[in-house]
Amino acid sequence: MTLAFWCVLIAALLPYVWGSLSKSGGSYDNARPRLQQKTGWRQRADWAQQNSWEAFAPFAAAVLIAHWAHARQPTVDLLAGLFIVFRIGHGIAYLADRPTLRSLAWSAGFCCVLGLFVAAAQA
Repeated sequence: MTLAFWCVLIAALLPYVWGSLSKSGGSYDNARPRLQQKTGWRQRADWAQQNSWEAFAPFAAAVLIAHWAHARQPTVDLLAGLFIVFRIGHGIAYLADRPTLRSLAWSAGFCCVLGLFVAAAQA
């Protein structure tokens, strides 16, 4: 399995990481799990989870299309790895309430997805 495919797995797990953080700490009410996510860092973790779900589909599609188009594997692996780094940075910036850094990380990750499509087109 290529590094890019492992990155798809990591990207699929990231929403669960942020979602778990949004529910961590203090008492957890399983009957009303969303109530404790209404403010502060838990709310930002929940938002990071939602954004991770939104980013997953285009990224996974881009990796698969690049693979099927026989794009250069080192390029695909690099862009997929960078996407994961930027998405982790995005989540951390969300938790830390650093909106400018968060937007930069989001933009960089989006550029990686575009780069995967470009790599596929050039193959």
